[in-house]
Amino acid sequence: MLRLILLLTLISLPLSAQNLTKAQAQQEAQTLATQWIVDIQTRYRQAWQDHTLTIDGKTMPFWYTTFGTKPTDGYSLFISLHGGGNAPARLNDSQWENQKQLYQPVNSIYLVPRAPYDDWDMWFKPDLDSFYAALIQMCVAYLDVNPDKVYLIGYSAGGDGVWRMAPRMADTWAGASMMAGHPGDVSLLNLRNTPFMVWCGALDAAYNRNHECAQRGMELDSLHTQDPNGYIHENHIVAGKPHWMDLADAAALPWLQRHQRSPYPTHIVWQQEEVTHSHFYWLTAPSDQLQRGKTVRLTLQGNTVNIQQCDYTQLTLHFNDQMVNLDQPVTIKHNGRTLFKGKLPRTLTNLQTTLAQRGDLRYMFPAQATVKVN
Repeated sequence: MLRLILLLTLISLPLSAQNLTKAQAQQEAQTLATQWIVDIQTRYRQAWQDHTLTIDGKTMPFWYTTFGTKPTDGYSLFISLHGGGNAPARLNDSQWENQKQLYQPVNSIYLVPRAPYDDWDMWFKPDLDSFYAALIQMCVAYLDVNPDKVYLIGYSAGGDGVWRMAPRMADTWAGASMMAGHPGDVSLLNLRNTPFMVWCGALDAAYNRNHECAQRGMELDSLHTQDPNGYIHENHIVAGKPHWMDLADAAALPWLQRHQRSPYPTHIVWQQEEVTHSHFYWLTAPSDQLQRGKTVRLTLQGNTVNIQQCDYTQLTLHFNDQMVNLDQPVTIKHNGRTLFKGKLPRTLTNLQTTLAQRGDLRYMFPAQATVKVN
């Protein structure tokens, strides 16, 4: 009788509150993904037709073309950022037109947006993260782009943007290549799982680009030496070339396409940039504690997470069956101290919430645990 009562109670619960099996979670995730694509197509129908994206009053025209044929796992997407900067609109317009002709990645969508600003930081102002995310969402929904094969490239001022946006949105990109840009004061720590290329002419002395790029290349060398499984990169300071490298940098495209995003890395280094984010890969930090420089370092091995550093009072860790065995207990430790050990339920609510928060099909998680760290 007790078993019957429990069964009837479970049946009466809404699906969102029920614990799902692995198979049920996968089925619900597929259903949500199908609906998400329809929702994105509906939300951005006019923008897609007009090739113009408007967010909070700012407008970003975009142009794209297709090279080759669609692979079985979906197209690659290259978002290519034009040069220019703090100059009249007509100059930046001409740079946009020029960028359309620069590269031809095979079996890919090649998309060239026009910056919403005519300013030196045209590609990394604080509101631009949402533009990049929307461009990717549209290409996934309309063109069957594989969200794990999205690459960021850019030349000159576009290279400035790559320097900033590659670490800032590192969990978005399958890889990034910077061409003839200036790094400014950006940190490269977040590139641990994001392959990165540096391209600069050895004679490109304006703003000290050549020396700054060489210095950052050595920084990546050092990071990779300390962490040989991370910080995959190549540095190219092209001998005899000034700001224009005669397309030697086009070699970046096939190199990038050898890499795909790993959305569930087992080793994460997350440092907040000048624009802060609550989410990074499979982690969520408290929105009221975000501050540039705050850092999380952790590793996942089997069903155990080891947090080496966390500058927040708590941390939420999201899980799916590709990462851990959710039918077995998950253990979360901080410097040897166990913060949590137990089985985590899979729920539809978790799937729905994480997809709504992230807007990325790969970051839809059925299970999660929030732990107090400090």
